[in-house]
Amino acid sequence: MRKDKDLAIGMRKTGSTYAEIRDALKIPKSTLSDWFSGENWSNDIKKKLTTAAYEVHAVRMRELGRVRGIHLVKIYEEARLEALQEFIALKYNPLFIAGMMLYWGEGDKVTKHQTRLTNVDPGLIRLFITFLDKACQIPLEKIRLNVLIYPDLDPDKCIQYWSTQSGLSKNHFTKCIVIQGRHKTKRLSYGICIANVSSAYFKAKIIKWLDVLPQELMGKTYYESI
Repeated sequence: MRKDKDLAIGMRKTGSTYAEIRDALKIPKSTLSDWFSGENWSNDIKKKLTTAAYEVHAVRMRELGRVRGIHLVKIYEEARLEALQEFIALKYNPLFIAGMMLYWGEGDKVTKHQTRLTNVDPGLIRLFITFLDKACQIPLEKIRLNVLIYPDLDPDKCIQYWSTQSGLSKNHFTKCIVIQGRHKTKRLSYGICIANVSSAYFKAKIIKWLDVLPQELMGKTYYESI
């Protein structure tokens, strides 16, 4: 028997992995597999090593999750503070107020990452995009549009329509999503448009603005300052 095989067996029986044996004795993993794969005692060690690796991985993932959670809390707090600072300058901007009222009534308040507004009115969608661009300073390339259509509508025509109405090129659009309508005759000619910015940071700011703007508008000092 090869002397290095004896050493390899000894190391394996103490719980060493193939990688550890390879690094110590310079024996290829393929050779170690040929030697040990059929040995029940080696397979038992493999199971123990696998279980231990899973436990270590689970601990690491929990720790990473904890650290990430702490980091996200700080990020969201920064977003809310920034929103309050910007609100001082934005609260008398009619475009900002209009956009926020639109979002308050029609926007998604549930998800953490999507600032999303859905509507069939092209003027409303265009105004919301202008609000994102001019009031919130969101780069146009960050704004994405989706169109929900019925099976009998032409996707290309619908995207062209909403592109013209929104003022954004077709590059901003994702593939149309086909939906089934309940009514056979009352169909929307060009589907339903969704304007969206995917950013947890910006969503945190929007939610903060939704919290402070109504209070500001209902306060006496707001109108005394105009």
